[in-house]
Amino acid sequence: MFRYFPTNYVWSLSASIAMNCGGQIGEVDRISAPLAGIAEGGDDAGTEKFFWSWVEFADTLVSRAEQELADGHPLSAGPLFHRASVYYFVAERMQSHDFEPRKEAYRKSVEAMKQAIVHNRYRAEYVEVPYGEVSFPAIFTWPEGEPPEGGRPVMVFCNGLDSTKELLYTCGLPAELARRGIATLCVDQPGTGASLRERGLRAVHDSERWAGAAVDYLESRPDVNPLRVGMSGISLGGYYAPRAAAFDKRFKLCAVWGANYNWGELQKRRLQREGENPVPHYWGHVQWVFGRNSLEEFMAFAPRMTLEGVVEQITVPFLVTHGEDDRQIPMEFAIPQYENAINSPDRHWKLFTKAEGGSSHAGADNETVPANYIADWVADRL
Repeated sequence: MFRYFPTNYVWSLSASIAMNCGGQIGEVDRISAPLAGIAEGGDDAGTEKFFWSWVEFADTLVSRAEQELADGHPLSAGPLFHRASVYYFVAERMQSHDFEPRKEAYRKSVEAMKQAIVHNRYRAEYVEVPYGEVSFPAIFTWPEGEPPEGGRPVMVFCNGLDSTKELLYTCGLPAELARRGIATLCVDQPGTGASLRERGLRAVHDSERWAGAAVDYLESRPDVNPLRVGMSGISLGGYYAPRAAAFDKRFKLCAVWGANYNWGELQKRRLQREGENPVPHYWGHVQWVFGRNSLEEFMAFAPRMTLEGVVEQITVPFLVTHGEDDRQIPMEFAIPQYENAINSPDRHWKLFTKAEGGSSHAGADNETVPANYIADWVADRL
């Protein structure tokens, strides 16, 4: 992974996310250069300065986009809105959950992506997935052309610990699936995105609850083939997706972008400062995501987040991918996810190496490599 901030993994991860999701390296450099010295103070220190540097630059892109619209140039406005959305979110995800300005940055990120979808003429729409008495938002994307008879195949694509549906949409996998004739439903499942920030829906360990709601929604769409629905997830989604496929037999396959076999056990190591955290203010973040009022309460809950005894119940094709240079999820939490899926009729293990790319956590060094590999594997089967 490109280490813009050589001594600070978390800040460098954010810069890499921005570039993988449509940011421009020259803009990322302009935003980040004034922060280089501050980054040496650690993950948490200086995050507010990080926030304002990214937000203020994103604001300039929105102003330029609005001027392009006023001048009658929507196709020039679209890419500006897209990059602004990514930069707003990079700023927002780095903050403590009680940092009040993050709320406005998140709102701006979503609004900019909605504008990007319209003016770039992306084949995507914002939708609502009914979930009990409420709903959670998602972005539905589709390939070119009319749906085939019986409807399109579709993948449900879920967040990890700290991503959003907008980030999923821009990370490359939905676009590659679309090139292969497959639609995607990028979800803000409980504990992520708008579900957490605006609707108070906290994460749950039994992901089949909200994943099943996503399938219910897809079954209501005439353009979707309900018999050709798959499940995928990135980062902590590498836990959520297999669990969903294990317990909701409507999923016809499962492909994970980054294995996550026993996330609960991993939290014990994080307390001992083993491995890298994905965001600053980490322990406050996980308590917010899972609705726990103290570190002790969170650590009592965390053991539920394991796939031990779960992957054995997967009875559909199952792809487990991981990066050899993943500094957040050790290899020992990846290989058992594949080895124990003994009842999958078609299980595959793929390790992305430094030589080929995609070797960092969630492919942060080069997302195009895992996005294409996963899309090919899915298309060959779905």
